[in-house]
Amino acid sequence: MVMGVGSALIDILAHADDDFLARLQAPKGGMLYVEPQFIDEVLAQIGSVPRIVPGGSACNTAVGVGMLGGRSCFVGRCGQGEMGDFLVRSLEQRKVLPAVARCLEATGRVLSLITPDAQRTMFTCLGAAATPEPGDLEPCPFDAAAVVHIEGYLVFNRDFISAAMERAKAAGALVSLDLASFNVVGSARDVFESLIDEHVDILFANEEEGRELTGCRDREKILAGMADRASLAVLKLGSEGSLIRAGSRKYIIPARGDGTAVDTTGAGDLFAAGFLYGLLNGMGLADCGRLGAACGFEVCQVMGASIPEDRWKAIKETI
Repeated sequence: MVMGVGSALIDILAHADDDFLARLQAPKGGMLYVEPQFIDEVLAQIGSVPRIVPGGSACNTAVGVGMLGGRSCFVGRCGQGEMGDFLVRSLEQRKVLPAVARCLEATGRVLSLITPDAQRTMFTCLGAAATPEPGDLEPCPFDAAAVVHIEGYLVFNRDFISAAMERAKAAGALVSLDLASFNVVGSARDVFESLIDEHVDILFANEEEGRELTGCRDREKILAGMADRASLAVLKLGSEGSLIRAGSRKYIIPARGDGTAVDTTGAGDLFAAGFLYGLLNGMGLADCGRLGAACGFEVCQVMGASIPEDRWKAIKETI
């Protein structure tokens, strides 16, 4: 089983142009933490009706594993209201076991603004997702997990992310970490280095995140720097494919398709889903990368991180 540990969030997806994004003074392609009223004010300015779906990086990965036919679970914290019910129900419908703690805080939200180049810029109001505690992990089925996949956004809750990694190791599971966002890595690089060196077996990063972690700009040096810290390093390069390194072995994985995209939301998360599903089903690392690329490509053809059922069927037929 793949257990995702991360922020239980509701994704609000809307289109915006570059000028609108510039007025918000947001780093394009990055993520900013905001107050609830900020999201409401931006939505009022956009005017169009947004799309609302369950989200969160590790949650998206758990959903992808479940939709591929693997066993998956998601650990997080959400509110007790309608949005929390929607999140739990959506996980069950997508073949994911919810191990979600409920609390009085409102369920977290992420406003993703998608520009014409399909890049997404996120504004996150964590709500309940900011409050998980190590005690939330007690009833979670770590003993059934082969991989515990953790999102880097949890780095600001040091007690919780450390406890999750320690529980995973104690249960004999591999620890997988996705660095999640370049500006998050840049603001907590020393914490990431410590966590990775002590606990992480599988490390996922895109090029910008890899630069922030390693201090290198050359892709080969970024990959080498990641592989120095984790047994298995995966550097995601978007429309240029990915690089995988395990010890002295390196694999170059081409991207799927022609690089066109409707929306890149969830691309890295779904890549990780395909990769981890392949890893746990005995595929070679190159084939794991190709399956990850297929999942990442398909999610870029729709708005949001939910791949339609017919496209999951097409992906599974290629395995």
